[in-house]
Amino acid sequence: QVHVVESGGDLEQAGSSLRLSCAVSGGRFSTYAMGWFRQAPEKDREFVAAINLSGSTTLYSDSVKGRFTISRDNAKNTVALEMTSLKPEDTAVYYCAAERYGYGDLKILPQHYNYWGQGTLVIVSS
Repeated sequence: QVHVVESGGDLEQAGSSLRLSCAVSGGRFSTYAMGWFRQAPEKDREFVAAINLSGSTTLYSDSVKGRFTISRDNAKNTVALEMTSLKPEDTAVYYCAAERYGYGDLKILPQHYNYWGQGTLVIVSS
């Protein structure tokens, strides 16, 4: 069974930085494309960033491009999301997700991802 666990969510001031981490166990991490999504109360789950198997290709939503950076360490089975210049609009529960056999183009729709973490809460105050 594949387990995905996020950590690092916190309460931050606007303009600050925060790093989220995601640990994956029970599967072949190096065969998964990985993504970060977020969901605010009463809103749909929103794509944030994705990264391919080797980490050579990344994709970002327009709302976070230039501020957030996704990375992975295949030796440690981990993914990170480094967030800078945080805005109140970034407030959400952030989810880490794995796409099984993720050899193709990076995906932005949540239905393409097979394994999900429980989420970690990020609150950005103004």
